[in-house]
Amino acid sequence: MTTLTTLSAFLLTPLADHLWQSTLVAALAWLLATALRRNHARARYWIWMIASMKFLLPFALLISFGATLRTKTLHPIPTPALSAVIEPVTAMEDSFSITSSHPTASSLTPASALTPHHSVLPSIILAVWLSGSLFLLATWLLRWSKVRSTAHAARPIDQINGIPILSSASMLEPGVFGIARPVLILPEGITDRLTTAQLNSILAHELSHIHRRDNLTAAIHMAVETLFWFHPAVWFIKSRLLEERERACDEAVLQSGNEAEVYAESILNVCKFYVESPLTCVSGVTGSDLKQRIVRIMTAQIADKLDLNRKLLLGLTAAVALALPFTFGLVHVKNVHAQIAVPQDLTKDISGTWQGTLHADRDLRAVLKITRASDGTWKSTFYSIDQGGQATPVPTTTFQDKILKYELPLFGIKYVGTLSPDGKTITGEASQGEKPLPLVYTRTTPETAWAIPEPRPRTPPMDPKADPSFEVATIEPTAPDEKRKMLIFDGHDFKVVNRPLSFLISFAYSVQLKQIVGAPAWYETEKYDITAVPDTPGAPNVAQLRSMVRKLLVDRYKLTLHHDKRDLSVYVLSVAKSGPKMTKGEDDPNGLPGFQFRGLGKLSVFHSTMPEFAQMMQESILDRPVVDQTGLAGRYDFPLNWAPDDSQFGGAAASAPPATDTEPLPNLFTAIQEQAGLKLDATRAPTDVLVIDHLEKPSEN
Repeated sequence: MTTLTTLSAFLLTPLADHLWQSTLVAALAWLLATALRRNHARARYWIWMIASMKFLLPFALLISFGATLRTKTLHPIPTPALSAVIEPVTAMEDSFSITSSHPTASSLTPASALTPHHSVLPSIILAVWLSGSLFLLATWLLRWSKVRSTAHAARPIDQINGIPILSSASMLEPGVFGIARPVLILPEGITDRLTTAQLNSILAHELSHIHRRDNLTAAIHMAVETLFWFHPAVWFIKSRLLEERERACDEAVLQSGNEAEVYAESILNVCKFYVESPLTCVSGVTGSDLKQRIVRIMTAQIADKLDLNRKLLLGLTAAVALALPFTFGLVHVKNVHAQIAVPQDLTKDISGTWQGTLHADRDLRAVLKITRASDGTWKSTFYSIDQGGQATPVPTTTFQDKILKYELPLFGIKYVGTLSPDGKTITGEASQGEKPLPLVYTRTTPETAWAIPEPRPRTPPMDPKADPSFEVATIEPTAPDEKRKMLIFDGHDFKVVNRPLSFLISFAYSVQLKQIVGAPAWYETEKYDITAVPDTPGAPNVAQLRSMVRKLLVDRYKLTLHHDKRDLSVYVLSVAKSGPKMTKGEDDPNGLPGFQFRGLGKLSVFHSTMPEFAQMMQESILDRPVVDQTGLAGRYDFPLNWAPDDSQFGGAAASAPPATDTEPLPNLFTAIQEQAGLKLDATRAPTDVLVIDHLEKPSEN
């Protein structure tokens, strides 16, 4: 998965919803605080505190609460026995098919496709978040330990309004320590530095902190900072809380009858002789912007009381913020229950999970998960249990007059089936190639549903700088009854089945058969099966695979050759005027392409670059070299279906049975233009050829 894909997936998560909702609430708090800037600071303080607590209270909880209340008022209604969801797109088999001129009998998954790259970005983000949270937590615990030690070392000297007053030898400013049982800590000798009136104003300030429970609210915001330290709004809210907290206490001190000048002098003296508390949850005298604070105290700025309009504004805002998600939960559950309360009509509704067995060369279990979109269209996902179980989204699914049709063009799979009168089975045929095969789907229940296997892990790519060779290679003559023809890299094994030496040389040196001269006749007629294991871990790229095959030819077939130039007929592959019509695949420079033939003229291309596609065309289909002049970068997926002529597939099309397609297929040149947006033009050009100097039959294993 790419970084962009990972980010897109995150933006759809509940956490992302919670973050943008909390950000919106913080912005709303700023607007309200600005509107109330001439009113009492305690009103603005609680506005910012609510914005802080919103980070700890997702709207989803209110929605769930509303849903719970709604559920209690409804009678329980049995839910459908099955619930289908479209699974995320995962990889198909991690094998690689270079060519297959003659298809196997029946295969419902491609011989090759890609597994997705699992991004490490989420793990990195989690590690960074955890590191930041632990750092903040450790810092605050260390500071709390120091303040706690100071409090324990302090000695009691008096009480005020039932609050113990302690005297401390530390140089910390006067402050309130504790949440449940707060104590007021004064530094020793403060009575020598402050007058009685000044000390009384300081005590009034600290008592205001206790009355307002400022230590508790500060601790709550510290929890918010620990969890959401990465969010700028959290730190902005902290600064506003500190500012409004001190302003609210200042207002309380002045309203209690203390003189502004005396109070201002007491704050300045505390700042002059003592150190500010290291923790926001230990409320002191200092904090906030000292200069503006003194100016505000000395100018006797009187805050306006909240008038009726502003009270209504605050009340309405709070009511809407709580009512919206709560009401959504009520309404949402009502709608859901209304939907569930209607029994599923099995004779008309095919949504759910279906499974059946396709009896081909071997039994293949198939699973089809069907859902219905809000616009009434049908969506489905296909799984071949015995071929890896990878989820394959079906691009075309229709259900009309009890007939289900779906098609996977990339794999050449078509299915047509009829729903039974009781709605429990779909009887039809699946076709992939010439011969359709019966496939009966049965509607599943949780008890009968087959387990879909986890996709096997993708083989990591080989180091692109590596120069691998085959550590072990076994070469055997092909059995006379072998029908398959393939060259694949599956996991960590290189396999060739039923291929002549001419094919290996063509693949290894990226040339067409007409570009090989001087070879003995047997190199085109004698077929071999090869199994080989590279000496380097990982999946090789195409260049590394060709290099290993070249080394194998030299080692086991004693091949020697030299290059020459000859004027040959070639095909030029370019982009048609209509532009490319292929699907852009994942750009993995070390990935292997896949080419699956489901019959002569029925090709599925996976994860292929244009040079790789041109190479495959000249090696397996066309009778002359193909030169790529498309200028297209990246990798592509696309199907290609055409009626081959006698010049293609080495003349095999002449002896092939007639096609059973209901509509006639175009020739290759028309098909590649209409279906892929490419074109092939014939011309002549000086072309590289291989001149075989020496070649032997393979040495013994």
